[in-house]
Amino acid sequence: MTKTQAEMQTLTGLSAVADQYDGYIIDLWGTVHDGVQPYPGAVACLEALRAAGKRVVMLSNAPRPAEIVCGQLEGFGISRDLHDGVMTSGEEVRRLLRERDDPWFARLGRRVLHVGGTHDLGLYDGLDLDRVTDPADAQFILNTGPDAERGADSVDPYLPELRAGLERGLPMLCANPDMVVVKGGRRMICAGVLASFYEQEGGNVRWVGKPYKDIYAPVFSMLNVPQDRILAIGDALATDMRGAAVAGIAGAWILGGIHQEMIGDNTELAAEEAEAAGLRPVASLPRLVW
Repeated sequence: MTKTQAEMQTLTGLSAVADQYDGYIIDLWGTVHDGVQPYPGAVACLEALRAAGKRVVMLSNAPRPAEIVCGQLEGFGISRDLHDGVMTSGEEVRRLLRERDDPWFARLGRRVLHVGGTHDLGLYDGLDLDRVTDPADAQFILNTGPDAERGADSVDPYLPELRAGLERGLPMLCANPDMVVVKGGRRMICAGVLASFYEQEGGNVRWVGKPYKDIYAPVFSMLNVPQDRILAIGDALATDMRGAAVAGIAGAWILGGIHQEMIGDNTELAAEEAEAAGLRPVASLPRLVW
């Protein structure tokens, strides 16, 4: 048995370790819901956490304002009294674009080429930006991911503006570092795949969201508990579990999300995958259940 296998507990529910943590950072897509409906037991688990007096903050790589995601959760039957707040990569992008106190953002212009769907346009509300449709008019690209019209199966439909941006040396802001998502059982690419292509072709990309450390600062403030009493829960090894490691907090890996097809319920394989990634989640669970 490897060190990772020895250290990563196999849990059937969160109640087994609940007394060890006071604050919970919980991923949404792939952990709480599948983009269509909550996973069985997820809402009941959140209710049990609250009944136990735990603090809970939802942390998502959604490229949308936190308030919009809050409303979406209500549509899934997850009321605001089941958490202490929502933080999204989109919310942090909005702050960085508004305040311009980061040197990378301070150098950006105001004319932006949006790569993404119309459902992400709330990101621009209240920001002093001019959205343009021609890369020749843009000063930077804001990438929120594939859109419904062109599909989310490959990078190909997005190559014209990506290549035009590369030719002009436009910096790209990636508002969702996720690579893939499973919506109602269908696997689709996310903004991270477009950003990876852009970066590999020599483009300048700034990534905002998990697994980057800055996204955790506002979450820690919202939780207001010692970091050694915080557990991050999520289904993506590369973002949720790596993000927890980067932030210096414990992580519990949900195996039934984007890694379900590869790992299933094979906890030994899960431990091997975590070790290969240089990560050591404290526990794995099949789903977010109590």
